[in-house]
Amino acid sequence: MKKWIAIFAFILCPLAAIGIFFTNKMMYIRKLTDEELIKRESDGGHYHHEEFQQLKKEKVCIPSAFGYDLHGYFVPYPHTTRTIVLCHGVTVSLINSVKYMKLFQKLGWNVMLYDHRRHGMSGGKTTSYGYYEKEDLAKIVKWLRQKLGESAIIGIHGESMGAVTTLLYAAKPEANANFYIADCPFASFEDQLLYRLKTDFRLSGEWILPLSDQVLKWRDGYRIRQVSPLDVIDQVKEPVLFIHSRHDDYIPCEQSQQLYTRKKGDKQLFIAPHGAHAMSFSENKEAYEQEIQAFLQRFELNENKRGE
Repeated sequence: MKKWIAIFAFILCPLAAIGIFFTNKMMYIRKLTDEELIKRESDGGHYHHEEFQQLKKEKVCIPSAFGYDLHGYFVPYPHTTRTIVLCHGVTVSLINSVKYMKLFQKLGWNVMLYDHRRHGMSGGKTTSYGYYEKEDLAKIVKWLRQKLGESAIIGIHGESMGAVTTLLYAAKPEANANFYIADCPFASFEDQLLYRLKTDFRLSGEWILPLSDQVLKWRDGYRIRQVSPLDVIDQVKEPVLFIHSRHDDYIPCEQSQQLYTRKKGDKQLFIAPHGAHAMSFSENKEAYEQEIQAFLQRFELNENKRGE
């Protein structure tokens, strides 16, 4: 009997260690420090620290359903209730959203910037790539509706993980925004992990992914396949603008094309000719702004009479 226990432990312990290793990579992915992010965004001409500090804004603290607080800023624009919510990607914070804030301010919109769970000023112990983040986004939108009213036009712009969060929220029956902009989302967490395992570790993922899936369910309460915008995009009724860099080698451009194809109803697709992952705006600034303006005009989302 002891021999069989020893054999079982000999097999189980390495498998458990592998599962914990890969789920640690997911749940506790390394984040950029504030200094690293500020330097990157400042060097790119997107962020000026003193300017942001002096910006007129309302500090916001919204309780999450999961026991921590979500922190961010509401940046008002005079005489309008039109508001865009900005969802940043993994490893960064709302500082990364400031460049998009400036874009929408030029168009006359209020802006809501906030930090996802486990990022920036917000609480939360793990990153879930949209699974728990979509529920936090629901709290943000609910707060805005209470502040601005049901007639206000509210849009959501997400980048990378923020785009996945945006689409997962948009598919919820109780979603309460008027439009969505998804910049470089993955279509399926499972496919994205398989792609990264092959690219980063030269592994097929055939046995690592099922193992990690079991460990992830045990450790963080959800399964990999539950994070799949592709499975729910046909439930999104509001207009969606999909954006992706043609040469994105972190999340391939084809993922947005799949989502665009499956989305029913009002939709638009912009494939940026230049830039790597999450660089569509930085490397195609004028075209990016024109695409957003065309999207808002096409679906009458920038009309004063609807957002006042």
